Amino acid sequence: MQKGRIIFLNGVTSSGKTSIVESLQNRDDVFFYVVANDLFQEMVGEKFLRENYWKYLSEVIILMYHTAKLYSDMGKNVIIDGILVENDDISPHYKQLTEILDGNPLDIVEVYCPLEICRQRNIIRGDRYETQSEEQSAQMSENISYSLSVDTSLLSPDECAEIIIAELF
Repeated sequence: MQKGRIIFLNGVTSSGKTSIVESLQNRDDVFFYVVANDLFQEMVGEKFLRENYWKYLSEVIILMYHTAKLYSDMGKNVIIDGILVENDDISPHYKQLTEILDGNPLDIVEVYCPLEICRQRNIIRGDRYETQSEEQSAQMSENISYSLSVDTSLLSPDECAEIIIAELF
């Protein structure tokens, strides 16, 4: 059985990852299952996240990668909506991702947006704090081997999805 493609959309909060996911899922030519940091974080009770956020978030992120691998192994295309950060509890995050998904067709897409625009989007959304994107950017893994980069300050989610499909499929 041919393994499904895994597309990891990597970017800070409010960079536009989830909007791109929605555009990709609205397409008729390629079907994707989605695993996302936010969805997996909801699997951990708030009590535990307040006690030790990074411990529990780190565990659930690794479980998310194993879930993506399972779908891929079953021939299903998967989108990971997440962010590769380096933190003591999950370091070396990028290395763990590549080791877990070794042998699976993985493409990491940089979802870029200037931090000031992310800050404005955070304020408008109201479910993120204003400086959350900047804080995540400071923790983002370095030396990531990207297959592709899209800039959501210049392109719509549909345009980004079109580029991803055209370049990676």
